[in-house]
Amino acid sequence: MTPDRPLRADAARNRAALLDAAAAEFAEQGLEASVADIARRAGIGKGTVFRHFPTKDDLLAAVVLDRIDGLASLARTLIPAADAGAALLEFMGAAAGRQRQLDLSFLREAGGVNERLDGARSELFEAIIALVERAKSAGAIRPDVTGMDVILLMCAPNHVVSFVPGAPPELWRRYLAIIFDGLRPAGANPLPHPSPG
Repeated sequence: MTPDRPLRADAARNRAALLDAAAAEFAEQGLEASVADIARRAGIGKGTVFRHFPTKDDLLAAVVLDRIDGLASLARTLIPAADAGAALLEFMGAAAGRQRQLDLSFLREAGGVNERLDGARSELFEAIIALVERAKSAGAIRPDVTGMDVILLMCAPNHVVSFVPGAPPELWRRYLAIIFDGLRPAGANPLPHPSPG
């Protein structure tokens, strides 16, 4: 059994390197990214990519699932934290930071891939909603904020910064702080419209 362990570890490292290379290539080239360029970036042969992922869509789905699963895992880890407000802020910061490192906005055009991610997305949303409910129960955020509000706001810091030419890399943190202050109950006025479902 022992000789197999390094092979499994190597396979896990190779898969992680492949997903990282694919993520970077998709972020730069969008859906036009080629498997050959991804393989070159990962330092492996094109055939190896197809052994792991029969189609480019399979690879794209794996990249996105990897990112979603990572965020869902972080959210679940933070749910029982003693300071529910700090846990929610930490999660929102991590989500914005990961989005900053890897822009997957091109996925809006990815049609069939998105359908295969519904289950993973639902798990992520459930974990975020649990974080929000804990923060509300602790009085850390205003009672009329919903999980969906927070899910929509997670993309806002980077969206705002995208309009600033040559923006400093950490500028998104300024807007995350403004957003989070808006979630706090102190001085809050009633929200003018119901949250989307």
